Amino acid sequence: MKKCDYCAKEISYHDQYCCEDCERKTVEFHQRSERYSKMFLIVNTICVFGIPVGLFLASFSTAVGIPIAAASCMVLGLMLILLPFPTEGMIKKHKLQKAIKISRIFGGVVIGLGFAIIGLVFVLKR
Repeated sequence: MKKCDYCAKEISYHDQYCCEDCERKTVEFHQRSERYSKMFLIVNTICVFGIPVGLFLASFSTAVGIPIAAASCMVLGLMLILLPFPTEGMIKKHKLQKAIKISRIFGGVVIGLGFAIIGLVFVLKR
């Protein structure tokens, strides 16, 4: 059986979505993706490079490097929660609804990494 492109429920081979709500949510997702994709790409790039740069700078000065790495993690995680744009491969494998949930969970993990980096400062200062 074929599955709905949004929620992965089984549907007939002639349909793409199981209901109008799934179709509406998919269209809204793609419109939001088109609208915010450039901002997502820019912030994602800055944060992904900010994390290792901050950790590198932390080897010289924890007062400079740790806040950069932690802020990069926090911004990246928050962006992944607010704008969960999974990859096409992830959407194809898990369908859109589950791929969005996985992206948001990953965003929460990245925020947790930011808190772990901040906690590292307190451990190193003792």
